Amino acid sequence: MNLGPQNPHGNGLLYSGFNQDQGCFACGMESGFRVYNCDPLKEKERQDFAEGGIGHIEMLFRCNYLALVGGGNNPKYPINKVMVWDDLKKKHVIELEFSSEVKAVRLRRDRIVVVLDAMIKVYTFTQNPQQLHVFETCHNPKGLCQLCPNSNNSLLAFPGRRTGHVQIIDLANTEKPPVDIAAHESALSCIALNLQGSRLATASDKGTLIRVFDTSNGSQLQELRRGSGSASIYCINFNQDSALLCVSSDHGTVHIFAIEDPKKNKQSSLASASFLPKYFSSKWSFSRFQVPGGSHCICAFGADSNSVIAICADGSYYKFVFNSKGECSRDVYAQFLEMTDDAM
Repeated sequence: MNLGPQNPHGNGLLYSGFNQDQGCFACGMESGFRVYNCDPLKEKERQDFAEGGIGHIEMLFRCNYLALVGGGNNPKYPINKVMVWDDLKKKHVIELEFSSEVKAVRLRRDRIVVVLDAMIKVYTFTQNPQQLHVFETCHNPKGLCQLCPNSNNSLLAFPGRRTGHVQIIDLANTEKPPVDIAAHESALSCIALNLQGSRLATASDKGTLIRVFDTSNGSQLQELRRGSGSASIYCINFNQDSALLCVSSDHGTVHIFAIEDPKKNKQSSLASASFLPKYFSSKWSFSRFQVPGGSHCICAFGADSNSVIAICADGSYYKFVFNSKGECSRDVYAQFLEMTDDAM
């Protein structure tokens, strides 16, 4: 969730994002960064910088290394640099500089992936990182890129050079031709890999459809309908076993879809009428909830398989629980930015 200085809530929050297994989330602030446990909510780390903001922060599971990029009205670091911070030493230990603004960073234990506007660079995660690969993309202002964290699967997914396409590269075998997926006709707004790296979910800037693909061959497995009107999709996440998918948008809603058991998803009673437009045969979410205030939010599944966490730009945290019928209720509400060290 890239908010930048234009965050309308005036709370200093510039960025928030989950770690690889969605067990934690990290926040870049106008004056440092914070790390929280997701469920139950708990502030784990707070680093205040008197001299500047962090516009992007990427965790590596729960280890002590974090990738930081400066941001906000007074960036702590130049926006064209990636700083790898060692939280045990309380200082940056690796520095990478680029000729243009860094849009995003992705980490796994052996790789640092840096996303620029039309290019992705892959480095070794070592004291002196060596550049291994450079991949061209289309114009990618959102820094879309997903790196599978699974030690047995080194897939990297990113926008292809053609609008609406996704390229999937196996970093362990770059001689193998990439899988090219024509996911959407319009530009991509969000992509997500499951933990195992076997599934890719995508949304376009229209935001009406979510498509799920098999990463091994690029075949489409599901087409899910978020709504009939266009929307900006902020976040897509699979649950741990990839049976469910959650999606947040600028409509202030979080939708939950069933991937493994698609019969759970709602469908129009007119679905079987072949003369009607495809819209009527769409699979709709089986559960959804409205985020109070409709603030920009990211979402992920909680520690319980029937719960979803929403982290919002206004500093609010929600945990919703749902049952097999799709009935949903709010379980926890908190203001995470107002938590103190005493609560740690």
